[in-house]
Amino acid sequence: MKKTIEVYNLTKKFGDFVAVNNINLVINEAEVFGLLGPNGAGKSTIIKMLCGLLKPTSGWGYVAGCDVIKDFDRIKSSIGYMSQKFSLYEDLTVEENIDFYCGIYRLSKKEKQMRKRWSLETAKLMEYRNQIVAELPKGYKQRLALVCALLHKPIILFLDEPTAGVDPISRKQFWDLIYRLKESFRTTALVTTHYMDEAERCERIALIQNGKISVTGTFEELKDLIKDKVYLIKAQPYFAAREALKAEPGIHRVLSFGNSFHAFFAEDADIEVVKHNLKKKNVDILSFMPIRPSLEDVFLSVMEK
Repeated sequence: MKKTIEVYNLTKKFGDFVAVNNINLVINEAEVFGLLGPNGAGKSTIIKMLCGLLKPTSGWGYVAGCDVIKDFDRIKSSIGYMSQKFSLYEDLTVEENIDFYCGIYRLSKKEKQMRKRWSLETAKLMEYRNQIVAELPKGYKQRLALVCALLHKPIILFLDEPTAGVDPISRKQFWDLIYRLKESFRTTALVTTHYMDEAERCERIALIQNGKISVTGTFEELKDLIKDKVYLIKAQPYFAAREALKAEPGIHRVLSFGNSFHAFFAEDADIEVVKHNLKKKNVDILSFMPIRPSLEDVFLSVMEK
């Protein structure tokens, strides 16, 4: 399988602060890969190094066959980059923004006409082509930013928290578009996010915290990392139930999910004893059922460790 991104022992320091700490990463052609982590974990710094916008402190990497240190200028012709902050010109129309980026990418007149039409149709913005961008809903702006990053037909797409602040329906439409690009053009996408549902749409995921990658794998592989038996528990009163569960020696971890809990039981834990102990503490059990761990369970467990 062809590799489009390779990273080995990549590190970035700002003075004494280590933003990215000795990471290793391989992403294949036409793969949608997610970097999942909290704010400040180092996700954006990784993207900027791979795009040639920041020089690594140490380590090395290759993007589309280009060395991220020696060939950073060449990388830019092979990639599309979309930052978490809307980067287009809001006082221009949709079409004027596309024209501007066609100029930046030095497209010929023929290419410009073809790519402009493709962009408007792909982003479903044809009827808004003459509208000022500032007047568009945020989801429309994000679709416009995405197609502008694709005008020069890059083989790799870097998306840095692309749907931050976008409503769920627009986020779904955005992701549908990413997968259409993958199928049609074999585009590789590296996406940073802190949304669990968004990470679940990636084919593989790396969990990152404090500049370090903790684990990498598919959604199912990451869930298999949890060896405990996980139960969904609803009980009242809420705070008394939470403290009672945390006090049980057979429970390794209790995570709150809305008005319920995910409790991680040791393999040898006696479920009936736990129920009995809860009732002794005047906790009313409303629901107590085994569940498959969610990605959020994995994420929070890894972050706690």
